[in-house]
Order: sequence, then structure tokens, then C-alpha cells
Amino acid sequence: MEIITKFNWDTFGHLRPYYARVFNFGERMANGHCKILVFLSLNGLVAMGSLISFLSAMVFGYMYWFPTSSPVLRSYAISESNVSNGKCHVFHGSWIRDESYPLYDASRCPFAERGFNCLANGRKDNGYTKWRWKPKDCDIPRFNARAILENLRGKRIVFVGDSLSRTQWESLICLLMMGIEDKRSVYEINGHKITKRIRFLSVWFSSFDLTIDYYRSVFLVQPGPVPRRAPKRVKATLRLDKLDDISKEWVNSDVLIFNSGHWWTRTKLFEM
Repeated sequence: MEIITKFNWDTFGHLRPYYARVFNFGERMANGHCKILVFLSLNGLVAMGSLISFLSAMVFGYMYWFPTSSPVLRSYAISESNVSNGKCHVFHGSWIRDESYPLYDASRCPFAERGFNCLANGRKDNGYTKWRWKPKDCDIPRFNARAILENLRGKRIVFVGDSLSRTQWESLICLLMMGIEDKRSVYEINGHKITKRIRFLSVWFSSFDLTIDYYRSVFLVQPGPVPRRAPKRVKATLRLDKLDDISKEWVNSDVLIFNSGHWWTRTKLFEM
């Protein structure tokens, strides 16, 4: 009752002058016209009933048309359900906090590049690892490394791009490593360390015959010569009609993941 009372005063505070006029009118009717109301009791009751009905209708109408006046308590609890309502666009959503994250410890993953391994480099806080993507109209099932490994058995996945692709490649491998009991069964086929200086990297999950490759290809297409009469500011060109010379290595992949965006070439940087 205390909550309702407080809600009514706070919500309808701007209507107090109106209420005051109505109540003063009622008081004058009671004090100055008491005799008339006695003789015209029926009409008076009808009038008062109409007034009360009118006020009630106003109050309930206000509550109906302006429901946002009530206090709003936002909950960020994570639903356990993974059932979609039939409409799901995985790219429309937001990042929500999930205390059960992260899904893997990057400092213990041998395929996490040192330059991007924040925990191993001494970062103290870990709040940035506890966010997951939540689509607006559905739930994404929790990542199950073992089930995904089974589905990818005998497959070849290829990442193509710049450092963004390489870190995605590293992250997927670290995620899948959580479903492997014998960590020694997963290794880079050429014995290379994970570094940006190597153009091709390949990790093999031997117990699942799964290969996950990375090819460094910044532009995805071949660079070309500078035209003879080009302005001096033109330092390089791209052959948009020809794929990168290593593109033939991507052909036999079961899944091809590539990205490209704005690349900061030398002419795009400030000269100091």
C-alpha cells in the first residue's frame, strides 16, 4: 500500500492543482448547498456518482496510456533457454555480461600469440573476458567444443586476411582445445611459432583429422605496378581482377573465412 500511495503522488503530482479545484468545488457544494442536496438527493447522488466515475476514468486512463510512469527495474539476467521464437538475426543484438565466461584461459593456450595475450602479459583485471554476444530475438547455445569437434571431423577450415583473421584463427583453436584431452595431439604442422611474420600457419587436430589454416592476405587481391603518369602521391595499386597469388591454396577448404577492411598503407600514415 505504501508503494501504491507513493506511486500515485509521484506520478500524478502535476495534476494536484486540478484535484484541488475539484475537491474545493465538492466542499463548497457540501457546505453552501446542503439544503438543496437534501431536497434533491437523487440528483445530487447522480451528480456525485458521475464526478467520481469521471475522476476514476481519468486516473485509470492516465495509467493505461502512460505506463512508463511506473518505476522500471531492468534485469540483465541471462536466460537458460536456447529456444528461438522463430525470428533470429544473429547480427542484431548486444553484448551482455556472463560470469561463467571466459570459455578458455588464453594464458594457457599455446596458440595464443604473445602480443595479444593480455593475461600472460600481466593484465590484472579480467572483466573484459566476461562478455558474450546475445542476439535480440533468440539465444545462441553455449559453445560446446567437443560437439563442434565431432561435427568438424575430417574437415579443413581456412582463415584468410590480416591480423584480425589471425586472432580469430587463434581464438577458434584455443576454444576447440578445451574439448581435447591430450593437448599434444594438436600442433602446428611445420613446427612454427604463432607470429605475424609467417604468411601461412596450419594447426592439425590429429584425433579428429581436423585442419585449421591461416593465410595472410591483406588485400585478398594482387598488388600492381604504379601507372607511368600517375600522380606522385600514388605509391601502389591493386589488381581487383586478380586474387592473391596464394588463393589457389584456399580452393580445397570446407569452410573459408575471410575479411578485409581499411588497410593503413604508408601513404595513409602521417610522416614525422
